Amino acid sequence: MIYTNFKGKELSMLGFGLMRLPEKDGQIDAAQVETMIEAAIKGGVNYFDTAWPYHNGTSETVVGEILKKYPRESFYLADKYPGHQHFKEFHPEEIFEKQLKKCQVDYFDFYLMHNMCENSLADYMDKRWGMLEYFVQQKREGRIHHLGMSTHASAETLRAILDSEWGKEIEFCQIQLNYVDWTLQQAKEKVEILREHNIPIWVMEGLRGGLLANPPIDAFRWLQSIDGVTVVLSGMSNLQQVIDNISIFNERKPLSQDEFESLSTNCNLLNNVLPCTACRYCTSECPIGLDIPTLIASYNDIKVTPEGQVAFTPIMYIETLDESKQPKSCLACGACASVCPQGIDIPQAMSDLAESYDGAKKWSDICEERNRLNP
Repeated sequence: MIYTNFKGKELSMLGFGLMRLPEKDGQIDAAQVETMIEAAIKGGVNYFDTAWPYHNGTSETVVGEILKKYPRESFYLADKYPGHQHFKEFHPEEIFEKQLKKCQVDYFDFYLMHNMCENSLADYMDKRWGMLEYFVQQKREGRIHHLGMSTHASAETLRAILDSEWGKEIEFCQIQLNYVDWTLQQAKEKVEILREHNIPIWVMEGLRGGLLANPPIDAFRWLQSIDGVTVVLSGMSNLQQVIDNISIFNERKPLSQDEFESLSTNCNLLNNVLPCTACRYCTSECPIGLDIPTLIASYNDIKVTPEGQVAFTPIMYIETLDESKQPKSCLACGACASVCPQGIDIPQAMSDLAESYDGAKKWSDICEERNRLNP
């Protein structure tokens, strides 16, 4: 197993993401998960990542019951505060205490603010809830060893977070990083921002929900090639995936620079997206001021999301926009397309995006459903 050093801790580069566990009769198949975790630990994995909403609140409970059979110092457990869930009120102390109890531990090795982004930032920053002060205090008391964040935010918003009072306390940051999102979701820019702030990188969606899993070795070797990547989470769903991933992470084999660039730019998935270069010629022509390049990025993100999966990031982004700035407000005047160097039919793209957004389940609805199932 490849290990990386984080402040004196030797972390397995392969982390076990506990979001896509196998199910049986609509519930987590605890027996199968126990077999998977046993194999992971035997294979050298020592980092386990769960969260309040995973499996409607049951991931923490099942994993806590399994991991209590192992010496506490033999593994690192990460959990997350659901500040992105759009609760009517936030009481961090109540959820944190429940999480410790569900996981059957006295402390979390790593604790993250779950998805600090445009859609949730106002709640995280709201002084009424005292989130920052509370979790910093838990760290002082040793109930949190390392405080971090996960995010699907834009590069601009990520920089704003790290330049805020939160940035002084963030020790590590978990981002969506893979060779498709290197350009599609500004992952390259986010990596550069985190390096500027000397913040180690945790990776989620390295296989983009399984989209890049055939074979996963290319995607994982690509991640091994990026300086600053410390932990790569994999949401493993069966024993074979555990075995295969351990085999890949048993030896560090980063890509050459040529291989890295080729995979980053020649991915077949990118052949189906609109070739927007964000030159912004279109925005100066738009009579209602739409942020067309960002909306096209959302269009592309939805385009490469496998059928049956929710394109969380673009849906959350569009939901934060005033209705006058959403794609449905496009006048279809064509002024933008007339100056586009790439010849993109922007009005058609806005129409398609509006239709996709209208037909998608909204993040607010997802949160309401999760909160009902996991009160």
